Amino acid sequence: MYQKSAHTFHIPVMGLAYTIDSPIKVAKYGISSVISIIEDRLIEMMRKHYYPLSGLTYVPITDQEPDYRAKRICDYLNLVDLLVSKQVEELKVQSFEAGSDLCKYFEMLPATSHLAILYAEMLNCADLTIQKEQQEYLVSQVVAGGIDVNIMTKVDQETLDVQGNSIPDGSEAVAALRGYINSSLSNSSIIFSAGMNPRLYSYMESVSAFDPDKDFNFKKRVVIKVSDFRSALIQGKFLAKKGIWVSEFRIESGLNCGGHAFATDGFLLGPILEEFKTKRNELAQSIFDIYKICIEKKTGFLFTDFPAIEISVQGGIGTAEEDSFLRSNYQVSSTGWGTPFLLVPEATTVDEHTLQLLAKANKEDVVLSNNSPLGVRFHYLKGTTSDLEKQKRIKDGKPGSPCTEKHLSFNTEFTKAPICTASHKYQKLKLESLSQQNLPEADYEMQKSAVLAKECLCVGLSNSAALSYDEPFLKNLKSVNVCPGPNIANFSEVVSLKTMIDHIYGKVNIIRNAERPHVFIAEMKIYFNYLTDELNQLKGDSLDAKRKNHFQNFIKNLADAIEYYQNLKESSFSNFKLFREGLQQALIELNSIKLNYQFS
Repeated sequence: MYQKSAHTFHIPVMGLAYTIDSPIKVAKYGISSVISIIEDRLIEMMRKHYYPLSGLTYVPITDQEPDYRAKRICDYLNLVDLLVSKQVEELKVQSFEAGSDLCKYFEMLPATSHLAILYAEMLNCADLTIQKEQQEYLVSQVVAGGIDVNIMTKVDQETLDVQGNSIPDGSEAVAALRGYINSSLSNSSIIFSAGMNPRLYSYMESVSAFDPDKDFNFKKRVVIKVSDFRSALIQGKFLAKKGIWVSEFRIESGLNCGGHAFATDGFLLGPILEEFKTKRNELAQSIFDIYKICIEKKTGFLFTDFPAIEISVQGGIGTAEEDSFLRSNYQVSSTGWGTPFLLVPEATTVDEHTLQLLAKANKEDVVLSNNSPLGVRFHYLKGTTSDLEKQKRIKDGKPGSPCTEKHLSFNTEFTKAPICTASHKYQKLKLESLSQQNLPEADYEMQKSAVLAKECLCVGLSNSAALSYDEPFLKNLKSVNVCPGPNIANFSEVVSLKTMIDHIYGKVNIIRNAERPHVFIAEMKIYFNYLTDELNQLKGDSLDAKRKNHFQNFIKNLADAIEYYQNLKESSFSNFKLFREGLQQALIELNSIKLNYQFS
């Protein structure tokens, strides 16, 4: 049966390295976190780092072994599972002495949880017999946080054999999934992000790892990250037809998030959560009606009822008030706090230079860039070592990066085999092509800038762990990039794990900016900037009917969101005046966009 601790938040996946070992740091306290398992070379590096620390012998898994990617991932997850299990065992035999991990476990729980209340009662209990019974009960309730994993479904390159033929079920995402399936992890979830991957989902149909037992319990759960209700319904039904139950839909703001940003058509977080809230039973029932037929054929189990599908949310949450409101008003099971934890070395793995850069970041330092080779907008912190290295290569006339990992090699504009748009090879070919097109200077410079903006993410998002642990990831490649959400501007100091958790639960406040906009207002502003940027790129071009209709729907959805927020209860906000002022300003800005770009 899936066991969940009393914590009401989770730490989402961040980059490749930033949460690569977060479970080893925080799971013993009941905190769930998510590991990215797509970069197997990084995972092999982490195996090398943690095996000696565990007292076990490290045996390399080379890229010459069959199915090496899945083997590396499986073994690393087994190692993490082993280390966390040992940590929890050691924690349970500790005494309730101030400063012990056992005490920290209960001290960091939300004050309203029954375990936190009982812990406080135990500390003040004068009857030693009763106190001992309370302590034994508390210890029996200790549950490790989830060791969850993430696969970004778009990163799924084919793997070829020595003859150049595709290896069956050998693509990157499928191999990563197989590594997770074969691992010892239980009470764990796999989180799929970035949309649907039919090949990956079809592979899941052929295995039993995600099948329930007769009581509808799972050892390994499936979680889908979505940005709207429609996506949840489509993906949920698609998987149900394959006998796969989605236990949780993890809603993430389309733009107010870290990493890759997948904008909705102007649908904002509040109205999206409201739709999930009102249609939750409809969503679960429509998926279950398909699932029960398929799972009976697959397992022989005849289910007539089903567990509730959990809904969680993440993206830009910054205060205890916002967190509490999202959980209570929309009945979400958990909130995701990502970006703020980049400033918590006890929870994430960030090299010292990048850590200080994050602590000093203001709102102008985080940009919604076009730096990702995926062709998807990407939140990016300026001034990183990777950014500086990219500028130096451009200045030296050698733009682009060495392409060692090839996870984002999708472009076939100039080559038969796909290459990455951040690679030196692609940028050299593309710039040569542009120079031969006799483009107007302004057009040439604009397209040239777009080419040069692309940056290697495979190495840049992995190197932080290599630097932190002094473990070579790739020879002579040490630059780091980082992709925090805009919310990083509101957090300006490196803090302890307990301090951050106390902030989440409202025991302390580490945000010094009294004018910080509410998460709903902040997201809206980002969408206005995104819309204006999209329209500016088309300036001078006549909008065809399809494009015009798209932008009109986008604007209508934003207007609907403002109206929805205007109807929220005043009691939901400690500073309702500031929230209403933000809405009024948003309405003025939206009307200005409509006027400037001639939308009715």
